[in-house]
Amino acid sequence: MPVAPPAPASGRIAAGAARVLALAGPTASGKSAAALAIARRQPCEIISVDSALVYRGMDIGTAKPSAAERAAVPHHLIDIRDPLQAYSAADFVADATALVAQINARGKLALLVGGTMLYFKALFEGLDAMPPADASVRDELEAEAAINGWPAMHAALSHVDPVTAARLAPNDAQRIQRALEVFRISGRPLSSFHVARQHKTGRGLAAPLLSLEPQERSWLHARIADRFDAMLAAGFLDEVMALRARGDLDPGLPSMRCVGYRQAWELLDAQAAQGGEFPLDELRQRGIFATRQLAKRQLTWLRGMPQRQVIACDAPDALQQVLDAAAQAQ
Repeated sequence: MPVAPPAPASGRIAAGAARVLALAGPTASGKSAAALAIARRQPCEIISVDSALVYRGMDIGTAKPSAAERAAVPHHLIDIRDPLQAYSAADFVADATALVAQINARGKLALLVGGTMLYFKALFEGLDAMPPADASVRDELEAEAAINGWPAMHAALSHVDPVTAARLAPNDAQRIQRALEVFRISGRPLSSFHVARQHKTGRGLAAPLLSLEPQERSWLHARIADRFDAMLAAGFLDEVMALRARGDLDPGLPSMRCVGYRQAWELLDAQAAQGGEFPLDELRQRGIFATRQLAKRQLTWLRGMPQRQVIACDAPDALQQVLDAAAQAQ
């Protein structure tokens, strides 16, 4: 059963006042299993830090926690948006801040778990109010991209906002467009709105951060492949086809640009245009490659968080290390 979005918080949580622990890591690093293990040791509720889990009807391709897992421990910020709706980092900060206060009021630990690093960064460091979307500017950018291609737009972004460009893939149209839009509207690079200000203003939530990171990248790659194969076997393609059949979704939406969904949608478009049997092997190859690229970006983000405590997720005793670190953090 979906957990309702939190009620508005009565005020910002003072740094250091909250009982909260953050558990981050790239996709397939074992975050969910570690979080459930922590929950078996101490009363807590899990706040999802994942930009894909917010969407209803996107269960298989997001590796959403099972009904049994969600029954074992309360999970929040899952299934709170329709795929047609947007969910921003600012939305996440407001919701997560309110939830931490409510969970603490119930005498429990708030356990932040996920791999959307922008959400973690926004929660820890705060975000300046960015300019709202401007349809005319977006139309201009879309027209330019149609002529020049998104890699060229990415190159243009690198000149005005090299920090943001460095963390985006050349074909990440959604985020490149937003970064260029912000620059054209405000004259400021998007990265300037994400600057850490906690030490200056006291904004942000202070929390221990445990980071699951592999010593051997091949270990993570094998887990990514296994997970994608399991998703395909569980009916991932049928899930995407059901979303397409709604008729109101398109591949430009943030929800449909999630890893796996984007690749499946593109191949379904190609099949519709060319006919023939669906290239399931190609979906597997593209999906695994895209997930590896996502994991690489997640690790890059994590290396920019010097406060994190790194735990080798491919170590034989990784789970025990997480439990020990979680106990020491309280």
